[in-house]
Amino acid sequence: MLQNPPLWFILIAFLCTIGPLVLIHEFGHYWVARRLGVGAEVFSIGFGREIAGWTDKRGTRWQIGWLPLGGYVRFVGDENEASKPSEAQPLSAEDRARSFHLRPVWQRSLIVLAGPLANFLVAIAIFAALFAALGMPRTSNFVSAVQAGSPAERAGIRASDRIVSVAGRQTDSFEDVQRIVTLRPGETVAITVQRGGSQIPLSAQLGKLLEKDRFGQSFERGLLGVQGNQRQFVRLSPLELIPQATAYTFTLTRWMIDGLWQIVSGRRSIKDIGGPIKIAQIAGQQASLGALEFIQLVALISINLGFINLLPVPMLDGGHLAFYAVEAVRRRPLSARALEWAFRGGVAVILALLVFTTVNDLGSIGFWDRLQRLIG
Repeated sequence: MLQNPPLWFILIAFLCTIGPLVLIHEFGHYWVARRLGVGAEVFSIGFGREIAGWTDKRGTRWQIGWLPLGGYVRFVGDENEASKPSEAQPLSAEDRARSFHLRPVWQRSLIVLAGPLANFLVAIAIFAALFAALGMPRTSNFVSAVQAGSPAERAGIRASDRIVSVAGRQTDSFEDVQRIVTLRPGETVAITVQRGGSQIPLSAQLGKLLEKDRFGQSFERGLLGVQGNQRQFVRLSPLELIPQATAYTFTLTRWMIDGLWQIVSGRRSIKDIGGPIKIAQIAGQQASLGALEFIQLVALISINLGFINLLPVPMLDGGHLAFYAVEAVRRRPLSARALEWAFRGGVAVILALLVFTTVNDLGSIGFWDRLQRLIG
């Protein structure tokens, strides 16, 4: 079992993960806004009081905040970091021409969408680079062996079967099978196998397996009980790199959506939800394993950041996009009062989620157990 890295190493790894990804996310907003002629007053990495910064020739203040849990771009016409329209004072003619909120819905939507899109593009670029250097990992979806007494054997799966789908999801590779099964401990799932020239529908109740990772952290995963063939690293042509990396990123995004839906529907424990402390811990652990593991983690977190920001929660990019969709249908924006309540609700949801995930994170590192022993 490996030792967890020291705290200073974890903090550096966390900053090296979150900092660049937040910068890229916010620069996506900024870059598209600049192309459309929208002015930016502040570009901030981190929240809270400024600890360093400068002002460029366009009047944009580039700064670093003391709380490294995100960032924002405050455009001309914004009242705050959440891009709430300012009603404090009328804008000058010059500022009206550069105001974000006076632009058509489609322009505002493009600016907001550019942030999450930038994160997905980063992940695609990382995977394309890894595939170019190492090859694309691929294991065929043929079963090489079935474990005796396993859910697979009870379901009637045989060696040399090709697993076509699991739980209604197409499985083109053995990695797809593993991803789907891992998220469904104890569930009964439909499985389609191809045997000879026929496709055979089967059903299997997956097992539960409690495992520990290399750092001693426990997690539960689903178990089918089949083995695949040896993993191969397929060399791709330059023309295949971006499409394959895009497809791989899309697959991982679907996996995240699947996992989130299982938590929402009660099929997985809410303890699986992690926050900043958990991200920092994982970043430090992966960085201690080597550059390759750390780079892969950066790609996964970039996908996560892009996906989370697209959720229709006020204060997040997805919430703004939802408002713009309503505005496009109604042909007029929501009232100031409705926006005010929506923003307040968004703040409450995000703060509640931050507190909840922090409690979860502290539990995952044993803080509450140690505190209970100390008090007792």
